[in-house]
Amino acid sequence: MTVRPITIVGHRALSQRTRRVREVTPELRTLVADMFETNDAADGAGLAAPQVGSRWRLFIYACADAEGIVRRGVVINPVLERFGGIELDEETIEGCLSVPGEGFPTARHRGARVTGTDLDGDEVVVEDEGGVLARALQHEVDHLDGALYLDRLTPARKREALDAVRDRGWRAGGILTWDPRELDAADV
Repeated sequence: MTVRPITIVGHRALSQRTRRVREVTPELRTLVADMFETNDAADGAGLAAPQVGSRWRLFIYACADAEGIVRRGVVINPVLERFGGIELDEETIEGCLSVPGEGFPTARHRGARVTGTDLDGDEVVVEDEGGVLARALQHEVDHLDGALYLDRLTPARKREALDAVRDRGWRAGGILTWDPRELDAADV
């Protein structure tokens, strides 16, 4: 397994829609293993394939559900269903490994269910209501559709985030990545 560089806001891979996975190949299995390794190294809640420069429609997750149980898995070709009201809690900060060091309150549905398959082709259903997992499911599927959580912010908050990323020494544009092995994820 390898820790892969994580793409930063402005990287082309983050604004493109992903391609449906038609076959689980050895290369795809390696990608998923590397994504878990990368997410763990960055102390993330989840990671979508575009965040490591891949165009496949899949993501991994490793975070707590509403009951505080840490859930971990992969979903290939996910289909997202949102439920419950949309909430914007000023105390609940959403961040992203592709927007290093920043976090903002972000409106999300209270609940989410994702259906897809795992690496063995078995059906996967992941559901949560009110937990970090519910937000993560919505967040990761957004990545697969070429969107960032910044796209859900007000224009002023989005500009604040982009300015902060630039001020931290990252540019909000071009081909940019960060390596979780070289930086302390808490510092980015």
